[in-house]
Amino acid sequence: MLAYYFARFASFILCILPSGFCECIGKLFGELTWHVVPKKRRSMACDNVMRCLGVDEKEAERIAKASWVRFGPMLMEVMRFPKLKDHFGDFVEIEGKELLEEGLALGHGAVIATSHCGNWELMGGALSKFGISLVGVAKKQKEEGFDRFINEYRRMVGMHITYKDDVREMFDMLKKGWTIGLLMDQDISRRDGIIFDWFGQPTNFVQGPAVLARFQNAPLFPGYITRTPDGHHKIIIHPPIFVEKTKDKKADIRNAMIEVSKVLEEHIRKHPEEWFWLHDRWKSVRP
Repeated sequence: MLAYYFARFASFILCILPSGFCECIGKLFGELTWHVVPKKRRSMACDNVMRCLGVDEKEAERIAKASWVRFGPMLMEVMRFPKLKDHFGDFVEIEGKELLEEGLALGHGAVIATSHCGNWELMGGALSKFGISLVGVAKKQKEEGFDRFINEYRRMVGMHITYKDDVREMFDMLKKGWTIGLLMDQDISRRDGIIFDWFGQPTNFVQGPAVLARFQNAPLFPGYITRTPDGHHKIIIHPPIFVEKTKDKKADIRNAMIEVSKVLEEHIRKHPEEWFWLHDRWKSVRP
């Protein structure tokens, strides 16, 4: 549990320091760690950017590096949750909150399909603090101490946390009217995913957001968080997608996920530096 106590001590120190100083520490940390990212991984990220966005190598390197460096300031914000949690409204705004509230008023809960764009941890906390009963679906970390730390901080800002393999709890919470937040932009096994074109190439997508929404007749909201030029954050909730419930369940799920993926692609094109390009997104479909 050494990692847990180290993280708590680091958080305590960062909460004492001025926010601007912590921001500088975060940027420096991101810059320094970029140089220890394996060359193969950096090259893969640049290739992903060039293939998806059609930019030259120099611009691809800039975007790939920026998408990594941003993790430094993001980490600082998460570590400072104890100090920031009561002030999210000062630096986070929500566009489309009324859409989410209208969807929840239907009485079937809601599903938010989000991605590794911007500070998604802050997004979950801010939505919770702004009155949305949110279930954050988490991946269990290999390091037990860090897993305990990050889930404590998620709960600190109001989220209910369940692990991604606890599907029964997700369905139960959705039935009770909660909002389920799912990250849906990473590669999974061919067995569990569905493949369709994204950024003009075959891509393997998770099915979870559409499966949950279809089961409960719940609205499915694409939603993301982006950092604004003044250093603040904006959560963008897009109009809901209602998953059809025909005799062809697979087609219903596939069509809904295609619609979600289109919104995500548009968001990434607008904010390319904020998406995690270093993930091996097309591993499962690579020959």
